[in-house]
Amino acid sequence: MATILFVDDEPAARQNYSTILEHYGHDVILASSVREAVDVLKSGRAIDLVLTDMRMGAESGLDMLREAKRIVPEIEVIVLTGHADMENAIEAMKLGASDYITKETDYKETLIILEKALEKRDLKTEITRLREKLQDSHRHIVGSSAAIRAVLDMIARVAQTDSRVLITGESGTGKELVAETIHANSGKRASGPFIAINCGAIPRDLQESELFGHVRGAFTGADRDKQGLLEAGNRGTVFLDEVAEMTSETQVKLLRVLETGEVLRVGSTQPRKIDIRVIAATNKDLRALTAEHRFRDDLYYRLKVVSIHTPPLRKRIEDLPLLAAALIEELNPKTRTRITGISSEAMEALREYPWPGNVRELKNVLERAMIFADTKTIELENLPEDLFSRMPEHSLSNNNGVEKDGILPLEEAEKRHIIQTLERLGGNKLLTARQLNIAATTLYRKLRMYGIE
Repeated sequence: MATILFVDDEPAARQNYSTILEHYGHDVILASSVREAVDVLKSGRAIDLVLTDMRMGAESGLDMLREAKRIVPEIEVIVLTGHADMENAIEAMKLGASDYITKETDYKETLIILEKALEKRDLKTEITRLREKLQDSHRHIVGSSAAIRAVLDMIARVAQTDSRVLITGESGTGKELVAETIHANSGKRASGPFIAINCGAIPRDLQESELFGHVRGAFTGADRDKQGLLEAGNRGTVFLDEVAEMTSETQVKLLRVLETGEVLRVGSTQPRKIDIRVIAATNKDLRALTAEHRFRDDLYYRLKVVSIHTPPLRKRIEDLPLLAAALIEELNPKTRTRITGISSEAMEALREYPWPGNVRELKNVLERAMIFADTKTIELENLPEDLFSRMPEHSLSNNNGVEKDGILPLEEAEKRHIIQTLERLGGNKLLTARQLNIAATTLYRKLRMYGIE
């Protein structure tokens, strides 16, 4: 299980928590003071989590938190506090505590909170492992879901061959990344160029010239010979993204390249031999387009020797924590931040969102949240408001909260209770949601519903 350092100056508390935690398989190290706990951390013994009391005579849980983070910056710390110390609990969260536990919390909920912190630690460990495993020169596919394992299996099987691949999937699902991964694992061809071509971004009247090249005088403005992108990919891989956007004329010429291994520049009569592996991608149904005579069926079958489908994010939502952690690491230099993770409430909101823009949208949402984060973790309030727009709305009753026969309507009573709790907790929405025993996303929906700023 885990090695937990429990810090409390009360012998009875140390005994009680040690008994409970050891009963559930954890290894517990006890310390009666911050100094004693610091000695344990400095000893080099592997500690997975620190659980510390907030009040310990002249010392405090905040002192323990600061020391723990100074010695082992990545360590998870949870503070044990009473209701009277809620301000200190908030401060602890700002300083990097994973969570807090009130002394009134029963042991079952305490264990759940500990497990969440340990899961967060495991996630950091997995990201570190991935970072060490992956080469700096190449982006990599992140995920451990069954859907992603299936994609990786297909890549492993096809990469060492020269077979053409058609990658399908919604926009933002990482089709180019799949193509890059195939190329990077393709043996000798991996040392050749990887040419990514967005067919939809090339003006239709320039597609042939851009892909196949042209000779001087081939058309007005062609004042010199030009190598096409297919030639540029010789002995490497050419990735044709949005292949459905090719003109019919370009499709005919591409078909000839696939059949003969030769490219004919516009205006030339001398074909040139090229050795390329073609990987195509589309977010459209090419089979349907062939039935509508909008895409050549012979080209379709030439491209689709092997087909790989990239799943949308909503179909592999279990990968979201790993993806988010990898993206945060990537975005920290760009946003000039040092974000280390995402709060459980914010992660819950991210899991509930349907992600129509897939991983690309997730990256944009995280970048925006990191810019506005005031702590080292992304909190629920850092997420953009439109993330909650797909959550169910409830209309207010028409009685406008007016008492009838001395009794408040239920919705008005709830609204007032939320406002009072918010005020008591200094406006902290995360703590308010926990105090009300509701999900943070539920609280945000109710704040919007009642118009509470």
